[in-house]
Amino acid sequence: MLNMEEQSDTKIPKHIAIIMDGNGRWATKRGKPRAFGHKAGVDALKSTIEGCLSKQVDVLTVFAFSSENWQRPEKEVSVLMNLFFTTLKSQAKVLSRNNIRLKIIGYREAFSEKLQAKINDIEQLTATNTGLTLVIAANYGGQWDMLQATKALVQKCLDNEISSDDISSDLLADSLSTSDLPDPDLFIRTGGDCRISNFLLWQMAYSEMYFTDILWPDFGETELSNAIDDFSSRQRRFGRTGEQVQSQQGDS
Repeated sequence: MLNMEEQSDTKIPKHIAIIMDGNGRWATKRGKPRAFGHKAGVDALKSTIEGCLSKQVDVLTVFAFSSENWQRPEKEVSVLMNLFFTTLKSQAKVLSRNNIRLKIIGYREAFSEKLQAKINDIEQLTATNTGLTLVIAANYGGQWDMLQATKALVQKCLDNEISSDDISSDLLADSLSTSDLPDPDLFIRTGGDCRISNFLLWQMAYSEMYFTDILWPDFGETELSNAIDDFSSRQRRFGRTGEQVQSQQGDS
């Protein structure tokens, strides 16, 4: 994980995490089925990726499908799964040409074998890319992530690889699905709701929160710039006083 002091000195967030909310409502307002909004949401994601590339953001993590989204109507879930597959298939070479590494986090065993194979293929295709890392959280939940990390540490204790005394916050973080990534500096949620909805619960302990009423299909490079400008105006203290932060910045 990135050192907190290093994070606090930068005006451009190294890692942005986004809940892309509002696709269904955007479509309903236009008298269209919810699937129309989800497809428009893919275009908004492409625009946001372009914005992250232009601003040299290192990591973009988006919440595509939560572990709770299985409770949605069966038809909508089917649309989302098909859209996920077709988007991965159509964008694989585009991501690779743009030096983007794709990483999928979440319990992928719940997906069809065809979708799992496509995920593996595109992750391997882009594995050596060194530009933006695009993380898609699919069938993901923050509680699930912490639970699977805890189980992994318990198993290491049972296998005598570590003792319970060895378990620390760093060791738990290294067992999460984002272990190779810095924690998010900036969290954005579109659609007007002000909650984090079981997304990256551990990782966002010190993230700056930015909520907007804009529905996801209307989000793009301009809105991303607004969020980053807001982020850059904040003082990140990580438990310290403002005076301590200013003093450290003055010494650097």
